[in-house]
Amino acid sequence: MSSALKQIFLMVRVNLGSLPRRLWISLSMVLSVALVVAVLAGFLAMARGFEAALQGAGSTGIAVILGGGTNQETGSDVPAEAIRSLAAMTGEIGVVRNAAGGLALSREIVVPVDVVRASDGAEQTLSLRGMDLAGPGLRDRATLSQGRLFSPGAREIVVGGRIADEFSGFAVGDKVRLGTMDWTVTGHFTSGGSAFESEIWADLEAVQSAFDRQGQVQSLRVRLAGAGGLPVLQEHLSAFPGAPLTAVSEADLYAAESERTASLIRLFGWPLALLMAVGATAGALNTMMSSVSDRTVEISTLRLLGFCRLPAFAATWVEAVALSISGAALGILASRLAFNGWQASTMGANNTKMAFQLDVTTDVALTAGLLGLAIGIIGGALPALAATRLPLTSALRARE
Repeated sequence: MSSALKQIFLMVRVNLGSLPRRLWISLSMVLSVALVVAVLAGFLAMARGFEAALQGAGSTGIAVILGGGTNQETGSDVPAEAIRSLAAMTGEIGVVRNAAGGLALSREIVVPVDVVRASDGAEQTLSLRGMDLAGPGLRDRATLSQGRLFSPGAREIVVGGRIADEFSGFAVGDKVRLGTMDWTVTGHFTSGGSAFESEIWADLEAVQSAFDRQGQVQSLRVRLAGAGGLPVLQEHLSAFPGAPLTAVSEADLYAAESERTASLIRLFGWPLALLMAVGATAGALNTMMSSVSDRTVEISTLRLLGFCRLPAFAATWVEAVALSISGAALGILASRLAFNGWQASTMGANNTKMAFQLDVTTDVALTAGLLGLAIGIIGGALPALAATRLPLTSALRARE
């Protein structure tokens, strides 16, 4: 066994030492693997960043009440009678009450509005969320970074940090045309990079009036009274007559939304990466066959000196794996430099633009790197087998 290991080590050293003779074709394999790894890492980082933005917006201590049997704000409608009945309920219903003993809730509606981005003139659809004054306080991570909140009944807006950074004309004090009305920007808010930063907030009644949505409410937000508050609230809502009302935790609402879109991103990313991986594997196969052909005399001579087939197989395979590992490392490094923290946007909740940052996490890098390693393992197997079947007469012919 010791002799076989020594033979493997010697042939691996000979193979790797001869790489400068095949520098350019070896580099082509490294770069093709790096490209596959970087592309896959980019798609996975996009999905991970989108998930982080949405899941960061959700809190397990906040419940969102939806109407019409849907589990999304889009298509939801909470009747005014249900809101009055809920507000009139006494006793323990699983939610926190305000100092006056009433429910600390926020009636909300989301309206898509088109805004022109000054940098390139592109038109983007953003979310204008009308809410009660209690609404901002029901976002656990949201804090004002500049200015003040909107006033009741006034056409005033507070703008998420990502919108303020990307779009001009949203400085505090600016007037912005949303729909057919001008609105005054009174403040900016941040929420730890979550999806809330891609929203514009305003007074509910002002939004209803400006967009002809009088009386319409899509959702209610309430703060739960402890971990067991949600089941209690759901039980009380199930007894309401008329259209069904559903209560879900804010965390679950955004997690479901993130899973749908992140799955779609992966659905596009994986097939593209695998298709490229097939091409890279073919390139690896060609590279290693050239390597074996270049070292025919060396391998045959060592076989004549008593080396068995296993060292020839192992050395060729190790070379392929080493090149693929180098490519995978280069691809991961490139993806971190190019994608990590890069600003992107896609259609998010309520079919409006949502900004997020790509996040090349350790598991993203590991997953992409394993695909690169697989290219070397698969692409090097056949050439490694070919190395064990070289005719020993090749070494003798070379001496003639």
